[in-house]
Amino acid sequence: MSYPVFGRIPCQSLRPIFHTSFTIPNRASFSLFLPQTSGKHPVVMPQKRTTKQKVMSDDDIDGTSTKRAKLGKGSPDLLRNPHRFAAEAEEHGIVLRKYYPPEMSNARAQAYNDNGISRPIEQLEAALERTASARRNVKVKEAVIHWFKTDLRTTDNRALWEASQKATEAGVPLISIYIVSPEDFEAHLTAPIRVDYVIRTLRVLKEDLEALDIPLYVETIGKRRDIPERILEFMEEWGASHLYTSIEYEVDELRREAKMVRMCAEKGLVMIPLHDSCIVPPGALHTGAGKQYSVYSPWFRAWVAHVHSNQELLSPFDSPSKNTPAAREKVAALFDSEIPDSPENKRLSEEDEKRCHATWPAGEREAMDRLDRFCEEKIAQYSKKRNFPSEAATSSISVHLAAGTLSARTAVRTARDRNKTKKLDAGVEGIQGWISEVAWRDFYKHVLVHWPYICMNKPFKPEYSNIEWSYNSAHFDAWCNGKTGFPIVDAAMRQLRSMGWMHNRCRMIVASFLCKDLLLDWRMGERFFMEHLIDGDFASNNGGWGFSASVGVDPQPYFRIFNPLLQSEKFDPDGVYIRKWIPELADVKGKAIHDPYNRGAAAQAKKVGYPEPIVDHKESRERALKMYKAGLERDKP
Repeated sequence: MSYPVFGRIPCQSLRPIFHTSFTIPNRASFSLFLPQTSGKHPVVMPQKRTTKQKVMSDDDIDGTSTKRAKLGKGSPDLLRNPHRFAAEAEEHGIVLRKYYPPEMSNARAQAYNDNGISRPIEQLEAALERTASARRNVKVKEAVIHWFKTDLRTTDNRALWEASQKATEAGVPLISIYIVSPEDFEAHLTAPIRVDYVIRTLRVLKEDLEALDIPLYVETIGKRRDIPERILEFMEEWGASHLYTSIEYEVDELRREAKMVRMCAEKGLVMIPLHDSCIVPPGALHTGAGKQYSVYSPWFRAWVAHVHSNQELLSPFDSPSKNTPAAREKVAALFDSEIPDSPENKRLSEEDEKRCHATWPAGEREAMDRLDRFCEEKIAQYSKKRNFPSEAATSSISVHLAAGTLSARTAVRTARDRNKTKKLDAGVEGIQGWISEVAWRDFYKHVLVHWPYICMNKPFKPEYSNIEWSYNSAHFDAWCNGKTGFPIVDAAMRQLRSMGWMHNRCRMIVASFLCKDLLLDWRMGERFFMEHLIDGDFASNNGGWGFSASVGVDPQPYFRIFNPLLQSEKFDPDGVYIRKWIPELADVKGKAIHDPYNRGAAAQAKKVGYPEPIVDHKESRERALKMYKAGLERDKP
């Protein structure tokens, strides 16, 4: 059995619990309905809905306005009523009302499950289908544009390669752009350390592209709603008829892309959004009953079988072709574009910046170096050592997958090619294990696309919204600052605050502790992680928290509650990890390191200022069981 991971790649995950101009092979499962592509990828029609029922469409970029509908003749639109605990979610910063509506009702979440509300991916597919004929006849004008988002690399980047092919065939310049959006960073809870990494990566990317005579134009846009119109203005300024980009699967992004497809078509332009961040695109795998998988193990078997049957899914895309001297001359002014500093709302302190730059070098060459070193030195022992946070046993490439300086395709292909078999589920145990953990990343994105309300502050299981969580600020502050009196929890939280990263076993321990020992709303922890992780990825972070809080897809049962002491003894037996991150306990001897106040080191711990445990685990466990049971009984007939 596999267990989920927090962050873009499960490189520290755990069990047992948390192309140039040649024709490439068939990659049909990569495409949406894109008849205007270069011809190297066959068309795939939009997914068919299993029912014709449709009561409404949420198609605004930020979800604050939707088309009204009726549930019955003369009845009000009950699906627009907020959840009973919506005010608490807003009060405690879980729902950012500056950008989003109140927490939706369970009935509205269920309407997504019942196909009563169109999913954002379906809105994008519909926009592509409705504009297909108009887009098909658009001729390439004076330039082709690639819009970078979370694909900050020149190597194995499908949308960039497609854009290059289109530009080369037409003999026009390829231009690349990136939009810095302070409001998007705020709305999406992007950590300052991740923003800093993105900005540094853009500087590396700019140099790499300039070597190919391709400009990277970066612009900061203050209002997120202005992004679509500004990009279209830029296309018109430079005579570009075609805009290529990789699809992001969060709700805001899918809705924006659907809107932009329509806007472009109205102006005689073409936007081409392409699947690239997943190895197997969302919607490609179904159960025998034709449904989306919600359990990882059978999904992973289907994922492996699909890749084995479509080996081209792991084939790399070449880097873009070099612009000609004449093409470079046409866009010469764009090479003067500067990479801005991080926005004020996401700026690191000088001390944090220095530490971050030393720990997390930017760029795709660094990504490949880390991946190659891991495959050469550690991957064979990965399955045996990955759960121990004091071991440097993981790949540490999660930041690169989050920013897109490395493709998941390259990661899996590189690991597979070190194996003695081309099968992804055979051969060296460590390689098998690591590939299966990378696959969690695809799984959670598939889940996000099919159940988009998880991107709207709702748990995968809507009924778990009825749990009355605690919002004890003192407990939450202690958890955030590594002062709970539980050494393994505190060490992990201090690692996060120092590095912007945490070992995945520890991510599960601290998540379970917040939800089931402190009884705090899991969404507070989910937000804190996103605001501090350099590898923060919404789908994987949400999936990990849903698992630990027992409210998500394929979750840990709510009655299974981690004992932090037992976790500490099992995965940090000699206390090496604890002593590193809690230096005041470095001199505590033996097993007392795991629980100094109850194992004979109370005076020593008190002297150095380490706090006593803020809760009793046994008592908290009993309260948690009652809390979950009461919540699940609510609204039952």
